[in-house]
Amino acid sequence: MSLIAPLLVQIALTLGLVGLVGVSRIGALRRREVPLAAVAASNDAWPAPVRLISNNYANQFETPVLFYVLVLLALHLGATGPGLAVTAWIFVASRLAHSLIHLNGNNVRLRFNAFAVGTLALLAMAVQLGFTAFS
Repeated sequence: MSLIAPLLVQIALTLGLVGLVGVSRIGALRRREVPLAAVAASNDAWPAPVRLISNNYANQFETPVLFYVLVLLALHLGATGPGLAVTAWIFVASRLAHSLIHLNGNNVRLRFNAFAVGTLALLAMAVQLGFTAFS
């Protein structure tokens, strides 16, 4: 099993979200929901729905950074077995779920559960890589 596919899906999620941020910001400006001068000074000036999308995009540079490092380390070590592939897919699925929950009602309890699953997947990846590197 490959680690490249989940890596590319995570990248696609991030790029899709940055596109959604752009579309939502342009829409808010065109609808005159916020003056350009206000958003030039502060991201807090955007309307709440736009900030929500922006926050979700920003989330893709928190724990996913560890995912990228772990995947690159796994590729470097040649540790690309099924265990790492499965945990990589679990992580990416958790990030997709996290984004969907965040952008559709933002149920904090469900969103936390998705985050926790992803964090545990990262831990499992790190443990597997630790065994590979030190055995």
